[in-house]
Amino acid sequence: MLNLTILLLLAMLMLGGCAQSDVDPLTQKQPPWVKTVALQPDGQPLRVYSGTVRARHEIPLAFQVGGRILARHVDAGQHVTAGQLLFSLDPRDLDQAARAAAAELAATDAALATAASELKRHRQLVARDFISLQALERFELAARDAASRRAAAQAHLAQARNARAYAELRAAQAGVLIEVSGEPGQVISPGEAVAMLAQAGEREIEVFLPDGSQPPATGHVHLANGDAVRLALREVAGAADPVSRSWRARYRVMGMEAGFPLGKVVQVALQDEASETGVLAVPLGALDERSDGARIWRVLEGRAQPVPVEVVALTAEQARIRADLPAGTRIIALGTHLLTPGMPVRAR
Repeated sequence: MLNLTILLLLAMLMLGGCAQSDVDPLTQKQPPWVKTVALQPDGQPLRVYSGTVRARHEIPLAFQVGGRILARHVDAGQHVTAGQLLFSLDPRDLDQAARAAAAELAATDAALATAASELKRHRQLVARDFISLQALERFELAARDAASRRAAAQAHLAQARNARAYAELRAAQAGVLIEVSGEPGQVISPGEAVAMLAQAGEREIEVFLPDGSQPPATGHVHLANGDAVRLALREVAGAADPVSRSWRARYRVMGMEAGFPLGKVVQVALQDEASETGVLAVPLGALDERSDGARIWRVLEGRAQPVPVEVVALTAEQARIRADLPAGTRIIALGTHLLTPGMPVRAR
């Protein structure tokens, strides 16, 4: 019985030694696995805003003379052609002014004819030495005065006729009436806008930017069909809006004009020069910001090596950086706070 017990103990010891010999001690010292991702060029827009489609030229329409609106021939949203009649004023006072100017011209014509006749007769008397030259000069001046009065009457008549023509407001250019405020019976003054004409042709996107921000130079707007249309900055307001403290910017729509409906609200993605020159996008977990400054890590010959970077901006999921690395370079994406320079790692 004792011998059997001894044999069993020896067999157990031999089996335990074999099990331990099967475990390779090197497996306990293998370098850790690290997840890597490729550096991507930053293709994300710098800022996203809501913009409004506007015409490049928006012309306030107004009468050059005052009066009471007699008729309105158009409605808001209507397409108009060049020369189309839009509004008419009550012309009675203007007609009377034209008749008065015509009567004034007729009176000056008669006065000029009388002065010319008197001058001719007195020149004949001077030739016969019946009157002196001093008397003749008085009639010459009277004839000049009559001619000047006639010229003034002609100008008054031309002004009256022009004013009568101004009683009809016509479209100077083809376009769309985006606003019509004048109504029949309304009394207006000269220059008071009664409509707003969006001239046909080039379209722009109007965006209001926060105070203190630099307007990006380029951008794009997405269409309903998924296409993107490029934008280019044309102008920025010279002063901030006193109420909202925002800055109005106008972006030209490149390569598309009439296809944009006026007044439509669109989502605008604006992108400055920094988004197009060497800025890369990395996951936030790849950014290591310890005491040595911001850096990312890459794997060289099986070891982790830090690369200093410049942080441009941070989003909820990514960091926008500048680094002396080409796009496509694989970097460590997670656990960078645990790495040390030269640490052995295995890239996954």
